[in-house]
Amino acid sequence: MAFAGLKKQINKANQYMTEKMGGAEGTKLDVDFVDMERKTDVTCELVEELQMKTKEFLQPNPTARAKMAAVKGISKLSGQAKASTYPQPEGVLGDCMLLYGKKMGEDSIFAQALIEMGEAMKQMADVKYSLDDNIKQNFLEPLHHLQTKDLKEVMHHRKKLQGRRLDFDCKRRRQAKAMIKNSGSPHFGSPAKSSFTSTHVDDEIRQAEEKFAESLHLAQMGMFNLLENDVEQVAQLATFSEGLLEYHQQCIEILKVLTETLLEKKDEAANRPKLEFVPKTLADLNVEGLSLGDGMNASPLPSPSKSPARTPMPKQPCCTALYDFEPENPGELGFKENDTITLIQRVDDNWFEGSVNGRTGYFPVSYVQVVQPLP
Repeated sequence: MAFAGLKKQINKANQYMTEKMGGAEGTKLDVDFVDMERKTDVTCELVEELQMKTKEFLQPNPTARAKMAAVKGISKLSGQAKASTYPQPEGVLGDCMLLYGKKMGEDSIFAQALIEMGEAMKQMADVKYSLDDNIKQNFLEPLHHLQTKDLKEVMHHRKKLQGRRLDFDCKRRRQAKAMIKNSGSPHFGSPAKSSFTSTHVDDEIRQAEEKFAESLHLAQMGMFNLLENDVEQVAQLATFSEGLLEYHQQCIEILKVLTETLLEKKDEAANRPKLEFVPKTLADLNVEGLSLGDGMNASPLPSPSKSPARTPMPKQPCCTALYDFEPENPGELGFKENDTITLIQRVDDNWFEGSVNGRTGYFPVSYVQVVQPLP
């Protein structure tokens, strides 16, 4: 059985090369079938690109997407917006405003305004998380199902059709050659043997034709059902659009309330009575300067030679930059050659997270040499 299967594959390969290299004419399918094949191929490319671009739309930061994929993995498409903790920019900005608004104190109208806006930005981040869940569940998940189920099955039938078409043409061409050879050699072989061979070849061709016809039917029906599924596909696009509309409407409502509140805070700050400020002097603070006569009583400064020895600081995980790195995306850390970068964590095989000169971000592993490895 294995030998027979191998022989069949060799025959198909020979037939394919005969058509491609020798210019032999293969069985032609009709124009409608070829058009369905073209549209199916376009659909395959569309579904793959649409999933990738939608994820980029929901999560624009490529560094954050890489970190999520490396640390937690994006295996489930629905219900993972908050679980994956993608840093929505509205939420990051809102946290910053809340932090410094609270640090400044409630007596500052500016601090109160910062807190109000920070809360509003956090609300918009929550609305964005809901949009993520909605689009992943009602748009990306059906696309993923279409790619892994329906499209996969259609492409399987098309591949099988191609193999059976080659097998059918190979056997038909072999029969034609045998007939020419027999007609040119009237004394070749016995009539009984010739009749047996002809019947055997006819049976092979008949079986190959039946299989060819079966695959043709399955491929056509699969592509037809796929391409005629406009209602479901348009419904998914409509769901996407509805989700965006709801998201922007909710953001508008949040921003309307925020703008009204900030205008009230602005009027409050404008109407607050102006306070007069008199700077204090050193005398007010009971700070007296030293006279020349007091120099004898002044405590001598410690001698530099007697300063206590410094305890060496423990080495932090760090690396040295081999080349200049210019960040291309938000979240990436730029540095110059020979800079020493403190390592925070290894994101994946290609990226580190670290800090230099008070800045934190991600950078490629290949641009640095590790001096003190991470624990």
